[in-house]
Amino acid sequence: MRRLIQSGFMVLLAIAAFTSCKKNNLALNSNVAQVSSLTAPTDQTAISLQPTGANIVFQWSASSTQGTSLVLYEVAFDKAGGDFSHPIYKILADGAGAQTQATISQDTLNKVASNAGIASSSTGTLKWAVIASVAANGKMSSATHTLLITRPAGFAVLPTAMYLTGTATEGGADVTKSVVMKQTSAGVFELYTSLQPGTYQLTDKPSAAGTKYYLDANGTIQLGTSTTTVTAATKPYRINLDFNVATSKVLSIDSLGLYMSAYNTEIGKLGYIGNSTWEIAKLPVTFYQFSWGRDQRYKFILHTSAGLEYWGSTLQNNLDPAGQPASYFDLIPVTNDQWNNTYKFPAAADLHNVKVDVYFPATGTYTHTATAFN
Repeated sequence: MRRLIQSGFMVLLAIAAFTSCKKNNLALNSNVAQVSSLTAPTDQTAISLQPTGANIVFQWSASSTQGTSLVLYEVAFDKAGGDFSHPIYKILADGAGAQTQATISQDTLNKVASNAGIASSSTGTLKWAVIASVAANGKMSSATHTLLITRPAGFAVLPTAMYLTGTATEGGADVTKSVVMKQTSAGVFELYTSLQPGTYQLTDKPSAAGTKYYLDANGTIQLGTSTTTVTAATKPYRINLDFNVATSKVLSIDSLGLYMSAYNTEIGKLGYIGNSTWEIAKLPVTFYQFSWGRDQRYKFILHTSAGLEYWGSTLQNNLDPAGQPASYFDLIPVTNDQWNNTYKFPAAADLHNVKVDVYFPATGTYTHTATAFN
């Protein structure tokens, strides 16, 4: 028994020694050599950023770290006077950090420049270097380069939601009742609403914690808690905001007419009733008599301070509405062609009244309804 125990003990010692040796053989070399040179972009390179510009490739020499240890790289950015002790932004190199280059979008560089305090439509200085790391040991490159960055107009970080609030708005001064805007693309918003005498501002959240914006005297979107003043009488507007270029367009709407193709004229006007909705409660409709039958085609004309806009069907040639899906009534901007992109009134509308509602909601498609009654 004693021999058996001694033999087992020796086996365990051998296994332990083998395991220890194996661990030692695979131990990482945590020493890392600095990157000694940066190759692109060259020092003092001037870059004029564009929202949709091509990616910029940052390149450097490989670390001369010895052994089998895997070296990972990061590009570090800092302000003009920074020493990289607390970089404002770091980006992993291509190939999950293993390559000696990093492909960086101009959109990302715009955000980095914004973090460095460079204002939109302005030029400023940005520094970059490369961190080489093995395990938890990282060293900043001995070389640094300076970039002269010109930022485009607009915001580096685009809001993903936008609301209108203030005494001039339909929601009033209570920010929790802010009017939500429709996002049509990244950083771009639209709203059909009414404005009355008072003030308004923009916020990315319907709460006091939201980031606030305002429109200056030139219609440029600015960051801050200032407000925009409305002095004109209450009327509907279309408000368009593009945070990509910090521009706005506030267009007043005079009326919305229902245009009947066969008569080649508007047969009635819808009134704005709030909540991005226009309505005519009672519109007498008479189909036009042609030799082949009676015509019931129609679309809409939006009268704005910039001119007329025609709104109609997504289809050039439309069918009768009976049995059609809800998308039949969707509204899009169309041409002023007398017949194309029109809808058809339901058969019951002929020689009767129709209630018509047009909706420009913050969610979903722009659409309308047309309901016949006696």
